[in-house]
Amino acid sequence: MNILDTIVANKQKEVAARKKQVTVAELEKTKLFANTTLSLKSFLTDPSKTGIIAEYKRKSPSKGIINAHSGIQEITNAYVANGASGLSVLTDEVFFGGTLNDLLAVTAGEVPVLRKDFMIDEFQILEAKAYGASVILLIAACLNPRQVQALAKTARSLGLEVLLEVHNEKELEHVCDEVDLIGVNNRNLKTFEVNIETSLKLIHKIPTGKPAVTESGINDINTILTLRNAGFSGFLIGERFMKEQDPAIAFADFVHQLKTKTV
Repeated sequence: MNILDTIVANKQKEVAARKKQVTVAELEKTKLFANTTLSLKSFLTDPSKTGIIAEYKRKSPSKGIINAHSGIQEITNAYVANGASGLSVLTDEVFFGGTLNDLLAVTAGEVPVLRKDFMIDEFQILEAKAYGASVILLIAACLNPRQVQALAKTARSLGLEVLLEVHNEKELEHVCDEVDLIGVNNRNLKTFEVNIETSLKLIHKIPTGKPAVTESGINDINTILTLRNAGFSGFLIGERFMKEQDPAIAFADFVHQLKTKTV
């Protein structure tokens, strides 16, 4: 069993347990469930913004503990203040050290917030809405095309946008009308190996009208410029900042360098 299979098997048990702890009706009664969400698609296609989706991530299966000392509210506030076009919050607890409550801690109403998790059940989408997310992630590697469409329809019915993550050309067959954005993960979730060439190979195969987001392995300004010139609108970056002693300063410096090079 590879890493992805292990994570998904655990996620199935986790979701089943949560369904026993809280009902759909209770999720629908939460204050945030009725809120209007922000559009990540609009933020990423706004030329005045950085296009960076800044991620808060405590740990990962491949790197172990990345940052156990920086508070989520402090860091995400700094991300927003320094020009993040969106925030990505890991809510998987076992493998990434996150929780749903992390969504509640991020800056509300200023930029779109992505619930980043291994979404396999409609219940998780209802949770995302109830805890304040604007966008959900669907990973093609752990879903079939029919599942993607069904989950995306549920998300759209709740006013949430959908970022579909792919890693190869075959997974682009999961794209459907209900998907808003296409993310290309440069990390192979079955081996956790990273290669930026993955994005460069797939960008020209992404359907028109679906803004492209490149994910993982983006560590310097030149990489962003190369990917932006290739056609990417969004850049999901987490580890690059979270591994620093002060992620807020690291992000601010990164954005300053980016703006300087694009003037």
